[in-house]
Parts: sequence; C-alpha cells; structure tokens
Amino acid sequence: MSINLLTKSITTTIKIKTVLFMKYSNLSVWLLGLTLIMAGACSEKGSGDNDKIQELEQKISQLEQNQVVTPSSAQNVQPADPSTVGAFAFEDEIFDFGTINEGEVVEHIFKFKNEGQAPLIISNIQASCGCTSPEWSKSPVKPGDEGFVKVVFNSRGKSGVQSPTVTIQANTNPSVSRLRLKGEVNRSTGTSTAPSAGPVKR
Repeated sequence: MSINLLTKSITTTIKIKTVLFMKYSNLSVWLLGLTLIMAGACSEKGSGDNDKIQELEQKISQLEQNQVVTPSSAQNVQPADPSTVGAFAFEDEIFDFGTINEGEVVEHIFKFKNEGQAPLIISNIQASCGCTSPEWSKSPVKPGDEGFVKVVFNSRGKSGVQSPTVTIQANTNPSVSRLRLKGEVNRSTGTSTAPSAGPVKR
C-alpha cells in the first residue's frame, strides 16, 4: 500500500510540474509575440522620423535667421557706426551636399563680398561638432573685395540627416553669422579600415 501511495504522489508531482511548465512556456511565447508586434510598430513609426527631423531643422534655421539677441543693457548700446564695420554678402549661406556614403568627406567654399565701409575682419569661426572644420580669409577683406570660408565635413561615424554649422564672429552688424551644410549620410554596410580617398568637392 505504501508503494501505491508513493506512486500516486510521484504522479501528482509530475502532473503539477507539467502544468506549471506549460503555463510558463505559454507566457514566454505570448511575451515573445508581444515584443515582435511592438518592434514592428516602432520600425513603422521610425520611417517618418527623418521627415520630422528635417522639419525641425528647417524651423531652427528660420528661428536663427530671424532671431535678434538683445543684451540686457540694450538701452546703453549705441548703433554701430557704418564706417567701422564690414558687411558679409555671401553667395549662399546653406549648402546641400545631397546624399553621400558614410566616411566620405565633403568640402565647400562659401564665397563672400565685403559690402561694408570698413575692412571686414573675421576674428573666429567655431564648428558645431568635431566632424566639421573651417578655414577662412585670415587677412582683412577690404570693402568691395572678396573672401571665403571653407567648410570641411567628415562623415566618418555619421549616418542619417546631417546639418553641421559654423558660427562666424566678425566686425559686422550683427557680429555673429552662421553658415550651414546639410545632407544625408548613408550608413556604411562594412567596417573598412582603409582611409578616405579625400574630400568630395562639390
């Protein structure tokens, strides 16, 4: 009789473990299915992200162009004497480099004419990120003469919509101007250790 009791106990234990295993394995399958559904929804949602990013970048650019920063001591500031400042007249302030592959280097020269009454002196140019490097006319640009700002963008490690900017400080009114590159970088499919072939001049 004790053997029958022991057999029933073992049988009951096996049944309980089987039910628990089935219950939790169904839960795992259900969670896996839910995860796949959510991942699919996220990837569909991500396709419109580039459009939203581009729209936001355009709004930021418009705000930067229309924004006039007024210092807190504005009542004491006298208008700049036109005979003491230069004036940028750029051929273009935004350069669209289109679509390139990750790792390519884009180079663009922004040409300008000094339409001010004084020699135009660029005191500094700062890039928005380490992927962008500027060069510029170092000597004063006389009224009526031309100068340049060269911007080099290295797309190594970048992908998607890119919009690097350079901020120029000069004896102009306003004293800060911005130039911008924009375009899209296709993610590279392989990891090449070969150096870039050089800048893509556009």
